[in-house]
Amino acid sequence: MGIYLNPGNENFKEILSADIYVDKTLMIDKINQFIDRGNKYICMSRPRRFGKTIAGNMLTAYYSKGCNSHELFENLKISSVRDYEEKLNQYNVIKIDLNSEYQNTEDKDNLIKILSEEIKAEMRESFPDIAFAEEDTLGRCILKVYKAIGETFIIIIDEYDVLVREKVGGELFSRYLSFLNGLFKSDTLRPAVSLAYLTGILPIVRDRVQSKLNNFQEYTFLDAEELAEFSGFTAEEVQALCKDFDMNYDELRRWYDGYSQRGVELYSPESVVTALRKRECGSYWNLTSTYRVISDKLEENFSGLKDAVIAMLSGEAVDVKVTTYMNTLTDFVSKDDVLTYLIHLGYLAYDRKDKTCRIPNMEIWEEWESAVSIPDEYAATDRIIKASRELLTRTLEGNEEAVAKALDESHINATSNRSYNNEDALQSAIYLAYIYAINKYTIIREATTGKGFADVVFIPIKPSDPAMIIELKRNDCAESAIHQIHEKRYFSCMEHYKGDLLFVGINYDADSKTHSCRIEKIRHCK
Repeated sequence: MGIYLNPGNENFKEILSADIYVDKTLMIDKINQFIDRGNKYICMSRPRRFGKTIAGNMLTAYYSKGCNSHELFENLKISSVRDYEEKLNQYNVIKIDLNSEYQNTEDKDNLIKILSEEIKAEMRESFPDIAFAEEDTLGRCILKVYKAIGETFIIIIDEYDVLVREKVGGELFSRYLSFLNGLFKSDTLRPAVSLAYLTGILPIVRDRVQSKLNNFQEYTFLDAEELAEFSGFTAEEVQALCKDFDMNYDELRRWYDGYSQRGVELYSPESVVTALRKRECGSYWNLTSTYRVISDKLEENFSGLKDAVIAMLSGEAVDVKVTTYMNTLTDFVSKDDVLTYLIHLGYLAYDRKDKTCRIPNMEIWEEWESAVSIPDEYAATDRIIKASRELLTRTLEGNEEAVAKALDESHINATSNRSYNNEDALQSAIYLAYIYAINKYTIIREATTGKGFADVVFIPIKPSDPAMIIELKRNDCAESAIHQIHEKRYFSCMEHYKGDLLFVGINYDADSKTHSCRIEKIRHCK
């Protein structure tokens, strides 16, 4: 058993001993289907806190010859697969945590040389009968083992993209590319490698690195394909955890859901686990990350980016072209590149069918709220968000004048002059003005109710808060909006709701560019 070559199963054993563990071992069955086949080179990228390292440790414990993991897996889901023992601890595994190596190596310029020498030293110790030359590369050593005794290798590299994320260039990056080339691009070495499994936050860089890894099949946060259910916690898994810990599933869903892959709902695993341990939902993303990642990109201020951000803050999805981003931290040329980058980091969710992105959940929305407070370009948006707290309070109090004034300001900052007077702009202004309500309400747009569609319905999370129905008018009057709520019985969708109900009528006058508001309170609606 070595540190890099054929490591033990201690890391996975520690994971299993945690007070909260979600069994993802059926992923092994999926990975087994790649071994010794044409598509045996895999790169699976996903954000921080989505279980990349745990998956790597699980695969290491399963494949490595350096341990006996039968007892670890015998009561897990993978043991139900008929031939799961066939590959259990049957491979020479080389496991590298590149982020740990980079951060803990003082002589970073010689990182790849130092790492290679340490792995080769372990190979000489494990295969004493094989004549390794001092000048042999790691790939050459692997090939010598394969030729001498017919044994193959599985190579697992966690955080393979750390040098890209750290913006490392020069000789170190060139040596890293040569290292990758030697392991994964040699036809001679190919039979000696049964599987290569890389994990990272970013997909494979589409320039110099791409040329070294273009034989890899990629599973990303844009599309994880058949590995989607292993990219995070699924809805079923979170429901089971909520039952075990007696926590409200709808609350966890509001805070941590919002990502979807191939019809699979995905949750941030670490956030869910933290909420269960603390017995309270909250924003735990910034414990290991930072909203500065967002704000730094917002400051680049590409054309159309501000409008897209404002739309997403108001709860909308925006179009995004994900094919132009080069998967680096330096080659941003458009708003689409920025949005795609933030999708890979988990700050946005991507809808592959509609080709749109949006802010996925309450936890990430709070990160965006913090992020827009920094760039000068977003000062007005920041004011709107902060003012929305006050707006919600004034609406619940029935202060019609304060509501109208707040909407005047929101409308100005939510739209461009060109689209100021159109109906979509009015709706965007309303959504943005009330965006803080996401903390207290489930917000339904164009809800099917009575004899038509109510513009916005607010369902309170806490029964003590009143529900709200908002109806919008343009060049009419706010009283007309209230009348329409009654006439078309928009409140019928609340027939099971027993608390107070607010009818909010809003009119926008296109000539004066001002709003008017009427609020009617219905007590104990039945």
